[in-house]
Amino acid sequence: MIEVKCLNNNKSKKYPKGIKLFEIIKDQGLNPDYPYCGAYVNNKLKELSYEIYNPKQVNFINIKHPDGMRMYIRSLSFVLQKAVKELFPDAILLIEHSVSKGFYCELENIAGELELQDIFNIGKRMREIINSDYPFERLIFPTKEAVKLFRENNFHEKAQLLETRSKLYTSVYNLNGDYDYYYGYLVPSTGFLKVFDLVKYYDGMLLMIPDRENPEELSDIVLQDQLFHIFREHKHWVNILGISSICHVNDMEMNKKGSELIKISEALHEKKVVEIANRISENREKAKIILISGPSSSGKTTFSKRLSVQLKVAGLKPVLLSLDNYFVNREFTPKDENGEYNFEVLEALDIKLFNENMNDLLKGKEINLPKFSFQEGKRFYNGNKLRITEEHVIVVEGIHALNPKLTELIDNSLKFKIYISALTQIGIDRHNRIPTTDNRLIRRIVRDYKYRNYSALETISRWESVRNGEDNYIFPFQEEADVMYNSSLVYELGILKKYAEPLLKEIHENNVEYAEALRLLKLLSYFIPIKEENEIPPTSILREFLDGSSFSY
Repeated sequence: MIEVKCLNNNKSKKYPKGIKLFEIIKDQGLNPDYPYCGAYVNNKLKELSYEIYNPKQVNFINIKHPDGMRMYIRSLSFVLQKAVKELFPDAILLIEHSVSKGFYCELENIAGELELQDIFNIGKRMREIINSDYPFERLIFPTKEAVKLFRENNFHEKAQLLETRSKLYTSVYNLNGDYDYYYGYLVPSTGFLKVFDLVKYYDGMLLMIPDRENPEELSDIVLQDQLFHIFREHKHWVNILGISSICHVNDMEMNKKGSELIKISEALHEKKVVEIANRISENREKAKIILISGPSSSGKTTFSKRLSVQLKVAGLKPVLLSLDNYFVNREFTPKDENGEYNFEVLEALDIKLFNENMNDLLKGKEINLPKFSFQEGKRFYNGNKLRITEEHVIVVEGIHALNPKLTELIDNSLKFKIYISALTQIGIDRHNRIPTTDNRLIRRIVRDYKYRNYSALETISRWESVRNGEDNYIFPFQEEADVMYNSSLVYELGILKKYAEPLLKEIHENNVEYAEALRLLKLLSYFIPIKEENEIPPTSILREFLDGSSFSY
């Protein structure tokens, strides 16, 4: 007998060796609002079929947990793949990126366009599969057999990726005779996936998923046309280069073309910065205040500096201002539900002073530039003053820059708004996307350690709070932008791997963040390290997270 402690009800009980997690749920009489789909066993994520042979600590999770939602999405993706294969045997399904509260998907190798009736038929077949409650069976294959299986099923990217991982065995999922590989675990069976929808979206379809806070309901579609088009633009670019997944990036490095990949990626970045600067220059009579916003670790600061360089080339005189200097004094800072200071809300800024300063500058008046001491929690002035002329543009960077309330007293015709984020351009394979949030989190882990002396454990523990702030105060305003800039680089995870892996491995099993560390380590394991780090230019956005930047921060 072994002792198992269940954290959901804080009870310990002895069980026979080999007991499965779903048997413990039944025995403990656990009755959650939403079915459990997995569990943390000693802070490692496991499926409910997992067997326990030693004393363990168990915490069951459902769809309201981030890992539970990931399990749900992966499983739903497999059902979609099975339905497509049955209805369009020659088609290739691409699950591309998150947009409009869903996941954009396309079918390649089909005759004609994907019609509304086609999408209806796929959705109908998905519901039939879900109602049949087929189990997701996880099998362990010798990697050579898994590679052969995937090549026979036209999953060449999966096969190539498994070959480069150099693992002796590989886990493969079986769904009623169809096989696939997924980056992470699945729910026990298709019957768990009752809430979903499939709707027409541009040339493809949008896979809609449950709302995390209300899993019985679908997330509402939020139109994000600009975001979609920036994804389309970069998809076109990576397809031209033939770099749409990790195996292609690995190929470049193995064929000693890592240097070329870096040069091309950085050239594209610079081209986009030049295009934005030229657009501002062409509208210099109106574009007087450049507002730049984006989520954490998107590279806002470096982008602002690079844009300023190109604005000078275009004949303008940029003045950089940070919203950080407009924080209210600490005693006036709003507090969250836990009584902690909340620096993420708009009300943490002195909106009145900011608007007064901007309008005075636009009228040709001189202002005293405020500074903010984070150590003392107070605003101060050090004698720096500013007056602008017709040749100047004001460049403002901060998370609230696109919130209309921040600049509500400033003439809208004088604003030029830029949204920046690391919108990951490559996938693990056609069915396994790399979330943009993972790209940014890995950047932040490396930067926090190097420049702020934070461990990966500390960064991961804060990440959910950071993400909540983004959901509330950044993402709702991204479509306000006049232009979007994608700061991701197709090669960057191959570079960041060697920095992030040792930091993630310092997180131990006794930390709740251990499961997240393992998940990120698995993602990084797919990449072959890119050795040509010295090819990264000193003005690169990636230098903001490593070192060697020619900009001061």
